[in-house]
Amino acid sequence: MAKKKTLFECQACGFQSPRWMGKCTSCNQWETMVELTADQIKFLNETSKSSSSGSVRSKAQPITQIEEDNITRFPSGSSELDLVLGGGVVPGSLTLIGGSPGIGKSTLLLKIAGNLAQQRKKVLYVSGEESAGQIKLRANRLDANHENLFLLPEISLSTVLSEISNENYEFIVIDSIQTLYSDETPSAPGSVTQVRTITFELMRVAKSMHIPIFIIGHITKDGSIAGPRVLEHMVDTVLYFEGDSNSELRLLRGFKNRFGSTNEVGIFEMNKSGLNDAKSMAGRFFDKEKLQSGSALTVIMEGSRPIIIEVQALVSESYGHPKRSSTGFDNNRLGMLLALLEKKLDLPLGTYDVFINISGGIKINEPSADLAIIAAILSSYRDRELSAETLFLGEVSLTGEIREISGLTQRLKEMKTQGFSKAVIPNKPMEETEIKCFIADEVSKVVEWM
Repeated sequence: MAKKKTLFECQACGFQSPRWMGKCTSCNQWETMVELTADQIKFLNETSKSSSSGSVRSKAQPITQIEEDNITRFPSGSSELDLVLGGGVVPGSLTLIGGSPGIGKSTLLLKIAGNLAQQRKKVLYVSGEESAGQIKLRANRLDANHENLFLLPEISLSTVLSEISNENYEFIVIDSIQTLYSDETPSAPGSVTQVRTITFELMRVAKSMHIPIFIIGHITKDGSIAGPRVLEHMVDTVLYFEGDSNSELRLLRGFKNRFGSTNEVGIFEMNKSGLNDAKSMAGRFFDKEKLQSGSALTVIMEGSRPIIIEVQALVSESYGHPKRSSTGFDNNRLGMLLALLEKKLDLPLGTYDVFINISGGIKINEPSADLAIIAAILSSYRDRELSAETLFLGEVSLTGEIREISGLTQRLKEMKTQGFSKAVIPNKPMEETEIKCFIADEVSKVVEWM
């Protein structure tokens, strides 16, 4: 009697192993190995055989003889989304949008679908989570009711592909990838095999029929797209929503873009008419009239635009083991800055709890806010209010040196636009500015401006 063949597959990354393991050796996730059934193993073997037998031999060419692709784009009706995409929607592209529940993924794409339908483009919205009546209610609120917008509440991939082949759609939304089901794949919806198969089919449709397809993906507790990591590798663009779902401001950040830069960030605001482009960022992340001790202002760069934000710190005596916590700022970097203050300024912060918060739910991903963090900590520790006209800019090194930052001219221009007059910076600006600049090249000099 032949021995039964067993195969286990990781539900996080798709890694396969002939034996069960508690921890996947590919993605280091625990308890993700699931045994595949005989039908699933048979399906994988048949797929690999058909792909190898049906492959067409291609000949390599010198790169000098290959012509460049002429990438064309069309506007989505949202300037913020176009900014993140690199200038607009690329025909034939496959885009993945992820984010926490209720943050506005479906709302944004239904709004975009309505905008394109208004431009007389034929749009298909596929939903496996909501009925057509539920989507209709949201469309009424978003003003997305147009004759060229078609709804298809369906989870069967074959039905969706049949609808796409029978009609000449110019834009497609899939809400969401985890709810679609392929009859040819013997696996549950949302599994690694299903997601991989469905994404490959959608990619084939997008490239062969030159239709841009936007996919909504659920996220896990750690903030990554649910399903195999191969999903992010197969698509052309990966966008993530950031921000608190309870706040009106949402940030759409690009993590992968084959047709443009990933440096830009789209900023939206949620109101009664849906998720719309934020008209102005001036004053959204700070309030000069309400600054108290423990608050400091700085300017960060989100893509190509500067944004003034408020950094808040709370330093209080600890009763037991001191706590270090930060929201919107790297906790490890906070620990480094606290150790530096103890070393250079002899502050006994080892007996104090320190909490850091970045107002507005924004996350800082650059070191230019280090000086503002230190200023806020010193302000709270000494219970001394900082000047509402002064901003702090600079990266702090482990030696206590304050280093220069990129885009200083743009940041100073934004300060001038918002009515600020003073700045503590690590070096003299290259261009003349009306902002009064105080040079602080080491941490000990920051105390002079407190």
